[in-house]
Amino acid sequence: MKKRLIDLLCSKSFQYSEKETFKLASGAMSKFYVNCKPVTLSPEGMYLVGNLVFESIKGFNVSGVGGLTFGADPIAVATSFVSYLQKSPVKAFSIRKEQKDHGMIKWVEGDMAVGDKVVIIEDVVTTGGSTIKAVERARVQGLDVVHVITLVDRQEGGIENIKKYIESVSAIITRDELMDCWQKKE
Repeated sequence: MKKRLIDLLCSKSFQYSEKETFKLASGAMSKFYVNCKPVTLSPEGMYLVGNLVFESIKGFNVSGVGGLTFGADPIAVATSFVSYLQKSPVKAFSIRKEQKDHGMIKWVEGDMAVGDKVVIIEDVVTTGGSTIKAVERARVQGLDVVHVITLVDRQEGGIENIKKYIESVSAIITRDELMDCWQKKE
């Protein structure tokens, strides 16, 4: 499954340039660009991502998976769906980018309760800034964040930055694996 996911990401989500031509969310320029959404929102991609993430988190005994909207949403939903099929249900949740200013005024949407153990999910980690926001906001809502998992680690220090906030962090795929795939198809 991982090899097929790498192939899909390489063909639909990964771009490389000899020059730093891609502007990232952080404002930095890069030779690499990864937009996981064409894969995570596709039927095959959801199947692969849901299974791989579920396999990676099932030892953590958590009630929920989620992260900052929008990148984490399809991953969380796919993982939750697979967890139900595997008879080990894990709920999906979403963390807002902006806090609601009406109603319950909360960061986290989903059927989660204070004290629930959760895994924060990210599609791509570069500096780790978005993931750290997700961890902090989940904690503000009373969730017990026990692990962070990213679909793609760009290998630019993000994992190390996240580990300053939570020790348990992992990646399904690395930029090096995507680059290897890209080089083979050239």
